[in-house]
Amino acid sequence: MLNYIDLKYKPLKTDLICEFYLELNNITVEKAASHVALESSIGTWIDICTINKRIVKTLKPSVFYINKKKRIIKIAYNENLFEKGNMPEILSGIAGNIFGMSALNNLRLLDISFPESIIKSFKGPRFGIKGIRKITGIKNRPLTGTIIKPKLGLNEKEHAMVAYDAWTGGLDIVKDDENLTSMKFNNFNKRVIETLKMRNKAEKETGETKIYMPNVTAETNEMLKRAKFVKANNGRYVMIDIITSGWAALQTLRNADLGLVIHAHRAGHAAFTRNEKHGISMLAIAKIARLIGVDQLHVGAIVGKMTGTKSEVKDIGEDIENQIILQKGTHVLEQRWYNIKPTLAVCSGGLHPGCIPSLMRIMGNNIVMQFGGGCHG
Repeated sequence: MLNYIDLKYKPLKTDLICEFYLELNNITVEKAASHVALESSIGTWIDICTINKRIVKTLKPSVFYINKKKRIIKIAYNENLFEKGNMPEILSGIAGNIFGMSALNNLRLLDISFPESIIKSFKGPRFGIKGIRKITGIKNRPLTGTIIKPKLGLNEKEHAMVAYDAWTGGLDIVKDDENLTSMKFNNFNKRVIETLKMRNKAEKETGETKIYMPNVTAETNEMLKRAKFVKANNGRYVMIDIITSGWAALQTLRNADLGLVIHAHRAGHAAFTRNEKHGISMLAIAKIARLIGVDQLHVGAIVGKMTGTKSEVKDIGEDIENQIILQKGTHVLEQRWYNIKPTLAVCSGGLHPGCIPSLMRIMGNNIVMQFGGGCHG
């Protein structure tokens, strides 16, 4: 079997680098690391006669770092192992079959560092933080918002009235909840028309720009149809459940380039992120979302009802906001974002106005603070 371990290897600027945590199933760390490297690239469970020297020389990845005590490895992949601009294909390699290998009891993708060629094959956010601040007219402070509650049950006019009360009460943003799409009791098109009508009324009365984020999550063609409807009715934003919709759907929405700010909800992320020994970290998911092109992303609440440590949420916020991320500790790889605009971090989940000072102290001004039950309760 090919040797994938090369602790003297110095990663090239063109390499894609992954950091993994692994737990072994009666094999050595070195053998486990080799299994991860081969299964995520050119190898399989047995030596094959169809592989040749050219493939090995140009495409074989290298496990260049092993920490046996912490059970962390780093693998450098040649950029040509991946199709540029195709996130589903990229993740089919570095986050695909490897999670089901019997050689491992657990495997967690902690971080990814994308090379320039892959970075520049994606659009990234259309607006980014500066664009959002220009749209809203809010220059320095955090943006504040609410999620319509109850999650489900209100009709279109009731929904719009709750939004109006929130806007005239001083909030900047009103967002659909993640499981409100087009329901028997609340039709998407009617809701958008009614809520944008009340947005216009609130803007006229307050003299401030108000934002409505309708949830366009649906089958991909229907999602695009709904996003275009929002645009046709002078909406400025759409929201999408990026995990349940999938990376391909998110890419389709971004590549449509409809001139709408994309707000990303992460419903379902904990299926990947919550188990600290297995799955994919929220940091990795956040970087993927920024690369594809979300303008706003839920990153955690720190002081609310959702899981996520202070340091984890802060690191995620920094990684989606800054242009250059230097390697810090074990779990944050260096990342240069080149042409990709920053994504605005959203803190939400069990928050109330009393959380504002703590959030600002930890996260700074470049955040959206959303209060659902904390506003309507």
